[in-house]
Amino acid sequence: MDVHRKVPMGSLPTMASPNFAPSTIWTGDNLPVLRGMNSACVDLIYLDPPFNSNRNYEAPIGSKAAGAAFKDAWTLNDIDVYEHGELAEINPKVHSVIETAKQIHGKGMQSYLIFMGIRLIELYRILKDTGSIYLHCDSTASHYLKLLMDAVFMSSSTYCEIIWKRTNTHNDARNTFPKVSDTIHFYAMSNTIFNPIYQDHSEDYIKKFYRFNDNDGRGPYRLGDMASPNPRPLMMYDWKGYPCPVKGWRYKAETMAELDREGRIYYPTFKNGSPDFSKRLCLKRYLSEQKGTKIGNIWTDIKRIDNNNKERTGYPTQKPLALLERIIKASSKPGDLVLDPFCGCATSLVAAERLGRQWAGIDLSPLATRLVEERIRDDNPLWARLIALDKPPQRTDLGKLPHYRTHRHRLYGEQEGVCKGCGIHFPFKVMEVDHILPKSQGGTDHIDNLQLLCCACNRSKGGKTMAQWRANS
Repeated sequence: MDVHRKVPMGSLPTMASPNFAPSTIWTGDNLPVLRGMNSACVDLIYLDPPFNSNRNYEAPIGSKAAGAAFKDAWTLNDIDVYEHGELAEINPKVHSVIETAKQIHGKGMQSYLIFMGIRLIELYRILKDTGSIYLHCDSTASHYLKLLMDAVFMSSSTYCEIIWKRTNTHNDARNTFPKVSDTIHFYAMSNTIFNPIYQDHSEDYIKKFYRFNDNDGRGPYRLGDMASPNPRPLMMYDWKGYPCPVKGWRYKAETMAELDREGRIYYPTFKNGSPDFSKRLCLKRYLSEQKGTKIGNIWTDIKRIDNNNKERTGYPTQKPLALLERIIKASSKPGDLVLDPFCGCATSLVAAERLGRQWAGIDLSPLATRLVEERIRDDNPLWARLIALDKPPQRTDLGKLPHYRTHRHRLYGEQEGVCKGCGIHFPFKVMEVDHILPKSQGGTDHIDNLQLLCCACNRSKGGKTMAQWRANS
């Protein structure tokens, strides 16, 4: 196992430049691709993986996504069982979560969490210490995925559970309360800068609070407190006969004068127009100058894509662009790199392109490449062509490494001449240097990814990982 893929919990790797070009999509299993990416090179990760819903999905014939299909039901035949043992070595907490899920929920959930766990560890490694990750799921495995992500991310991040109400209530004989929402697990790294998202105030809110209007073209306003929240002796002064608050004014006298000239101070008066000095002064806060209501963790304003929506591609689990645009706006800035390792019909990549972000995606189906190109070109006919790859990148963040065979003598001494495969002592001349994780699966020539095997074990292992070979021996 290449320990340079392992990150001690509670710390993050030093940020590096990506070892791939923006606007790249890989076709194939995302694990080797993630293992080949440099550490700490991605600003934002969004993933909408399989949900373990025990369903089969297929796009309708005639839709843009025709041909897209996947099975979302899991058994231990669907994943590499050896990865479970690998998780025990890399992250015992993740391994414990999976063992617990197996006892409670069975082997199907176990296999699904093995699949997700090994990938979440890689996503943690490639995420910058200023980055964020959003995992989209439903109630089937949400609680187990939360525990997995806690085991991987929680020590160096903050967490928020976002509930997206994707549809209205409907008759569902299988559920007492119909399922109308998805869950998005959001983890922000310790140094993340978050951009709050606001939405317009509701009409009821405006009627209740913005009840005043001077009819001078500035629109409705509400009254704000002009008293200081803390004692401020320097702010204690008389103002046009109105009493000074006990703790002083919120503003300096110069600022008060400027506010007065701009007509932004509300002076209480009697019905005859004379000043009412028994009441406090207030600041006029105009509706047109307010950002709106800060969006919380329950999102009800973004609807799912219906059959008549122009966005619709027919992809079975397509999410609306508005959802991804909100996520990208909140947790990235123009020029940042957005990664979607399960990009499907590439909604996240289209949203990233619209918002001026760099992006990369991975998907098992080559259909994702065609869809993202079609969808972005519909937005921008002059857009440059994307890069489509099927081989994982090779890491460049480990420095210039010597040829791996130069470590043969050192490894022979460290292993005391014992083969890591069969455990038998052999003379130096029959021992061969082997990659624990093959380079074809994201392994490197670093010493920590190398071992000595006897000739027989090395031939038997071939292009498998060490864990995979042991599981199948």
